[in-house]
Amino acid sequence: MQKALDRLGEWAVENAMKINPSKSKAVCFTRARVKDPLSYSLTDTLIPETSSFKYLGIILGSDISWADQVNCTVKKAWKTLHFTMRILKKGKSNTKSLTYMSLVRPILEYGAACWDPYREGQIIALDKMQKKAAKFAYHTNSSNWETLASRRKLSRICAVFKAFSGERAWKAIVDRLQRSHYLSRVDHEHKIMNRRQRMDIGKYSFVNRTIQDWNQSPAEVLGTLLCKPNTLIKRVTKVLMKRVKKIK
Repeated sequence: MQKALDRLGEWAVENAMKINPSKSKAVCFTRARVKDPLSYSLTDTLIPETSSFKYLGIILGSDISWADQVNCTVKKAWKTLHFTMRILKKGKSNTKSLTYMSLVRPILEYGAACWDPYREGQIIALDKMQKKAAKFAYHTNSSNWETLASRRKLSRICAVFKAFSGERAWKAIVDRLQRSHYLSRVDHEHKIMNRRQRMDIGKYSFVNRTIQDWNQSPAEVLGTLLCKPNTLIKRVTKVLMKRVKKIK
């Protein structure tokens, strides 16, 4: 790693570019105890070590958990919701609902396909935000909105669909998705081989969780994988809504 940083520093000097090492962070992603601190430097300046770091709006923790990301998302969403509640105190229900879907829900769902939580406490914390918004808009805790959990599940399935469709942004995931060699009578032809993991952090990761949801999706929903993402979203949404009604 240090050799790569040295080459980066040399390249910056050759191209008359300045890099500020203080804006970079060194993070060791592991759940084991780290005895020796990280000591990476760039242009003879030590890169500070930290336990978490925000990258493209997503907080990456050294313990490979999404607790910091969920907490930050809830706080940011609550600030926005509280602001709209003060502004639209006497507004109509439709206006309040539209405001929530336009300003608050995008915060709760930014990058959610990646950090979709599996711990009950974190799921409840996110759901509370939607319940507060529903109570503000309709004066009740329930609404006809889709649950945040089902929307996160939908976004994960669509991400795998885009990977199979050959979109450039998802090529790295395609290499980790292997077609299953065994198909039962209830399996569809696009079944993906499950990846064995010993720890929960691996079992409930984006790839492994989505593989299970993908394999459990009806064959008519996936079709031949030649449809557009919007068409798949409509198909999967219908299936999820039917399952929610059966549970109720």
